[in-house]
Formats: sequence, structure tokens, C-alpha cells
Amino acid sequence: MNSTTLFAKTPPLKLFLLASLPGAISMLASALYQTIDGVFVGQYLGATAFAALNLAMPFVVINFSLADLIGVGSAVPISISLGKKQSQEANNIFTCACLMIVGAGVLVGGILYAVAPLLIQLMGATGEFAEMAVQYLRVYALCSPVTTIIFAVDNFLRICGYIRGSMFLNIFMSALSGVLEFLFLGVFRWGIWGAALATCMGMFVCAGIAFVPFLRGKALLRFCRPRFHGRMIRQIVACGSPNFLNNIAGRITSILMNAILVHLGGEMAVSVYGILMFAEGFIQPLLYGMCDSLQPAVGYNWGAQQYSRVRAIEKCCFVSSGVVSLVAVFAIALLPEQITHLFVAGAGEELLQNAVSALQLFSLTYLTRWFSFATQSYMLAIEKPLSASLISVSTALVFPVVLIGALWPLGLTGIWLNFAGTSLLAGLLSLIILRRLRGELNRPDFQEQDGAQAAQ
Repeated sequence: MNSTTLFAKTPPLKLFLLASLPGAISMLASALYQTIDGVFVGQYLGATAFAALNLAMPFVVINFSLADLIGVGSAVPISISLGKKQSQEANNIFTCACLMIVGAGVLVGGILYAVAPLLIQLMGATGEFAEMAVQYLRVYALCSPVTTIIFAVDNFLRICGYIRGSMFLNIFMSALSGVLEFLFLGVFRWGIWGAALATCMGMFVCAGIAFVPFLRGKALLRFCRPRFHGRMIRQIVACGSPNFLNNIAGRITSILMNAILVHLGGEMAVSVYGILMFAEGFIQPLLYGMCDSLQPAVGYNWGAQQYSRVRAIEKCCFVSSGVVSLVAVFAIALLPEQITHLFVAGAGEELLQNAVSALQLFSLTYLTRWFSFATQSYMLAIEKPLSASLISVSTALVFPVVLIGALWPLGLTGIWLNFAGTSLLAGLLSLIILRRLRGELNRPDFQEQDGAQAAQ
């Protein structure tokens, strides 16, 4: 569908069904592959490899963080520029963003490859455990220049109205990566590096496919001669900062958590934490997919000063996020043993008991997590990066670190309760931000403003 018609004319509920549901399915496909990744590593390579994967994963996410900053940060001003009918500016931001992402992939990938052994050593890992974590991280680092662009091009496709195309591409990427990982681990019997290589190959192939409509000039956005300028770069950085800070702060928290868990419970505790992260990696992408897929529409209408339409779209976002979160609460709380066995075959009694207890406490997170998640997405879509960043950093770093100290006497139980406590505090912070911006968020549409001025 033509993106202008989709964003400006389609009724909000229909728009939600057309844009948000495919986005959620896309992210679900990615989440399913991440889950399968953990299952394959745990089943084929064992508990030590599963723990090594989870030890390295925060650094893998950091590897993609700059690309995510630029991709998300450029998508917001591109959508708003299109809403203002400034197509030339939108094309320039698109072109510059793609070049910046490739450059960031070279830089960050090179650094991570060089320092991977030191980073894993600082985490307290030794022997085979450390060696596996380094192998996994270094494959992602080497492939960074040709894989990181996949996170941005997904946003660009949705902006151009290729919503179903984006969905099918994500499904194909997950399927391709899963098949490759099965071959590499189950048939060829490669090590943990084969799991990382399978993912990177899937990303590379699908990134190439995704750029076909842009290279052929068939998409709304087109490559042009890049014109870098300070205002554009600052705008990209400002709009991308909430996601970037969330990635960095969240990984710092994960690194801190892993270091504490290695001290408190060794590989067993790290494995339990990994199970929680894989559970979160299944639910959070659904929330992200629904909210993120609506951002181009919200940004377009905000730029066109159709504020009542923005509010109607966001209402769908909040309600759907709440429903998904409540389903997640019951699923995790009622099926902790099944979730544990999914990732760690033949889990011992100690690991099983700890994992079941941790998952039941972790399920409480989603009673309130949806509210801060939807609010952060809302703030980002309407160019309120400071508010979105405040929610992001507080959720990913500030609240968890504070609660680590507050709940320290509870030992591992305090770590598992940290998630629910952080979610509650983030929900309260989001409510305060929405109330403070109430006047701006409830202002009348452009036509209504003109009518009021004419009446005066």
C-alpha cells in the first residue's frame, strides 16, 4: 500500500492491523530464531556452550548498538520529513544513514574482535567456558560490516509501505539462519562459532535482498548524493539515543549481572539468567514489533500536525502491549519447567529448582513492563528523545543497579526479583512523563487550530 495513504487516511484500528501485526510477526520470527539458537547450542553443544553464549551475548548486542542508533535515529526524522512533504531531505537522511551504519560496523567490529579475549577474561570466565565465548563474539565482530545494516533496512522498508515484505523477509531470515545452524551444529558438528556464523550468513543474505527495491529506484526512499551536515547528524543521534542508550545500558547491566552470578552461583546461575533472557527475548520483540511498526505512522501524522490521529494510533499501541504482556505473565508462571527443559536438556535438580523459582518471579515483570515500553516508543516517534532516553536508561541501568544493592541480602532471589521491581519503577516514571506532557500531547489538529483562529 502507498505509505502516504496508509499513514494519513487509513482508520487507526485498520492501520494497527495492517502495520503493527505484521511488525509483531516479524519480530516474533526473529525471537523464535533467537530461541532456537539457544536451544541448538544447549542441545548440541551442552550447558557450558549455552552459558558461554549468554556470557558473550551482551557484547554481541553492543556490536549492533551503533547501527541501531543510526537506523532508529534516522527513521524518525525520515517519517516526519515525509509528513512535511520534504522528500529530498528524507532521501538524504536515508542515504547518509546507510553509509554511517557500514562505517560503524567496521569500527566497532574491529575493536570487539581485538579485545574479545580481554572482555571475557574480565567477566571471570576461564578455560573452555572462556574460549567458547570468545569464538562466538569474534564471528559477530568479523561479520559486523555486512550484517548490522539489517536492523535499519527493516525500518526503511516499513516507512516505504513494504510492511508485508518486511515481515516475509524477517521470517525468511529466521528460517534460513535456523536451517544453517542445524547444518553447522547438527550435521557438520562445528563448534559454537558455527552458531554465530549461521546467524550472520542469514543476516547478510537478507540485507542484500532488502535493498533491491531501493537500488532499483522502486521505493519511496531513494539513494542520492549524500550531504552530511551537523544538524542532520545531531537529529539522528538525538532520535536514536533512547534505543542506543537502552542497548548500552542494558548490556552494562547484563555484564554486571553475569559477573555477580558467576560469583554467586557459577555456570548454573549464568545458565538460569540465560533462560530468563531467552524468555524475555521472545516477549519483548513482540512488544517492540507492535510499537516500532507504528512509529512511522505516528511520526508522519505528528509532522502533518494530525494530533488526534496520533492519539488514536497510540491507544491501539498501549492496549495491544498490555494484552500481550498479561498473556506472558500467565505463560511464564505456569510453564517454568517446560521452559527450562527447552533450553537445557537433562537439567539437574539444582538447576531446575533455581530456574523454576527464577521464572515465576520473573513473570511478574510483565504486569507493568508494557506501559513503559509503549510510552518510550511514543516519545521516540514524536521526537521527544530526552523523555524516551530517561525511560530507557532508567529501565536498563539505573533502576536495576539500585535494586541490586537494595535486594542484595536476598542473594539470587534478589537478582530474580530485580526485573519486576525495575518494571514497576519504570511504569511510575512513564506515568509522570505522560502527565507532564499532557498539554502538548492533547493539542488540537492543524485544521482545528486554523478554525479557532478564524473564529477569533
